[in-house]
Amino acid sequence: MEKVKIGVLGAGAISGIYFQNLTEVFSEVEVTAVCDLFREKAQEASEKYGIPKVYGTVEEMLGDGEIEIILNLTRPNEHYATTKSALLAGKHVYSEKPLAATYEEGAELAALAKERGLLLGGAPDTFLGAGIQTCRRLIDGGLIGDVIGAEAKMVCHGHESWHPAPEFYYQCGGGPMMDMGPYYMTALVNLMGRVQSISGMTGMAFPQRVITSSPKRGAVVDVEVPTHTAGLLRFENGAIATVVTTFDVYYDKQAFLEVYGTKGTLRVPDPNCFGGSVSLLRPEDGKFKEMPLLYDYKENSRGLGVADMAKALRRGRAPRADVQQTLHVLEILTSFEKSSKEGRCVELASPYQRREAMRNMPVSGILD
Repeated sequence: MEKVKIGVLGAGAISGIYFQNLTEVFSEVEVTAVCDLFREKAQEASEKYGIPKVYGTVEEMLGDGEIEIILNLTRPNEHYATTKSALLAGKHVYSEKPLAATYEEGAELAALAKERGLLLGGAPDTFLGAGIQTCRRLIDGGLIGDVIGAEAKMVCHGHESWHPAPEFYYQCGGGPMMDMGPYYMTALVNLMGRVQSISGMTGMAFPQRVITSSPKRGAVVDVEVPTHTAGLLRFENGAIATVVTTFDVYYDKQAFLEVYGTKGTLRVPDPNCFGGSVSLLRPEDGKFKEMPLLYDYKENSRGLGVADMAKALRRGRAPRADVQQTLHVLEILTSFEKSSKEGRCVELASPYQRREAMRNMPVSGILD
């Protein structure tokens, strides 16, 4: 298969693992260019990972005729504008989460990609890893019976204690639901299917945050978005899930995700990770038993979704992390606050159908 050439837009904190995996693990893609407004960051990535082209502006990169897929690693509130520019330039796009800051912007991008005949999709791709794919196989195989519901919690006190530039987590497109919620909601729809309706309540315990990490230690950040969300999701299959995401709470365990069925309960690993522990409780056992992981990609495999999009481009199939998924997840994320503001249950409009599960291939880094 001819390698798919990728241009990476953004060389910030998350880019390192993408560069590493796309240059060392996934052999059917080739990172040919990197762009960052701080050109020195792009230059540093170029030298470290052997990327031949460095660009200082988005326009320069989009004018590169060799690039087929743009990997958009810009900040969340920049995703809409940069993705739109890439689509208008005729590039396929894989974007970091979320797809956009609002559902309306996401729907516009989806329509534009369809009109132009371009692939659009994005993060998270952790659901393609060994942990959640194993859970999907257990559920689809009937090990917990018919799915009744689920519970998901992401509990922490924000990112200003460790992130070097945490301001955007508290600006438009940020907050715990928009930042960490994509991992949990993507896992849930992959395990349980389309969400039909949502009821939510949101709040903000701290109107300002003090950064305690370097290099901005002591700076004060005004909070513009909800930092605590609680809600209910009704799935199309009748199952009901409860969800909490928060940047307001001190706790010793961040991730919690369980799926409940008529014949058992499944403990799903942290959906921000590719591997992790999968445990199954059935009544005949009386306790949780750890299950073996049945798929590849147990380690941090960010870039797996990009590689899958590249293979889909060559094979003429739908990418597993495609826009119908990222748009449905975006509508879920934004509907909690909408429900809270309007005081009503919100019916979702976006369609969603689970794509084919992962397949184990003879060689790691080569997809089906």
